[in-house]
Amino acid sequence: MNAITVSTLCVGGIGCVSALALAVADKFLSVKEDPLIGQVTDLLPGANCGGCGFAGCADYAKAIVTGGAELNCCAPGGAEVAGKIAKCLGRDAGDVVKKVAVVMCGGDSTSAVRRFAYNGINDCAAANSTGGGDKGCTYGCLGYGSCARACPAGAIEIANGIARVVKSRCIGCGKCATVCPRKLIKLVPASETVHVRCSSKDKGPAVKKVCAKGCIGCRLCTKLGDPGAFSADGFLCARDYSQPLTKADDVIAKCPGHCITKDAD
Repeated sequence: MNAITVSTLCVGGIGCVSALALAVADKFLSVKEDPLIGQVTDLLPGANCGGCGFAGCADYAKAIVTGGAELNCCAPGGAEVAGKIAKCLGRDAGDVVKKVAVVMCGGDSTSAVRRFAYNGINDCAAANSTGGGDKGCTYGCLGYGSCARACPAGAIEIANGIARVVKSRCIGCGKCATVCPRKLIKLVPASETVHVRCSSKDKGPAVKKVCAKGCIGCRLCTKLGDPGAFSADGFLCARDYSQPLTKADDVIAKCPGHCITKDAD
């Protein structure tokens, strides 16, 4: 036999042996996946947003089936998906509260002072690391759209120099809150519509110098609103979403800082 024939036979023989070895390994060494994992994965919305705390829908499905993870962690799917998974597995879905993101800042370009003209990378973290950011309020939204770019649902818009969440599009995954360098974005119950859109912890006079829509710590909301509906932490008041609010219009109208607002959508 010539060299070409010998080489061909050798390569073919190695291929056959390798194929046989792989077939044996697949039969005796492979770990079979629970078919329930695939069924649960198919029930999830496939957003792969990571809001559940897992790498993606498939990873969350595996954690549900093999690790006993809670069924109510999928923000985009909500109660409907949790119910379907519960029916599939014969488990309790648990309480599901739909949440949406809210930017706790109302200092847009017409009401907030800019300390200097920022000409760097169009990114909030980059702007924040440049002299503490160009905004006069060191707590306020910088408006360079890092949260909008991170949102898988296109639910965040940058309007008049500030980020705004379109509530009807928000899936509550929390990716925007993770990338915000100033931690201004919070996930709140979707049923809530009234928010204190300020995060400044400075005293009232300092707040008024840099923003016309900032909380001055007057605590009027804690007196006018329902008991416990608003709480004060130093010079900053915040909405306590665990408590009901029936006097929203009165609180909004009389807030001297003009930072308590109601959702438009």
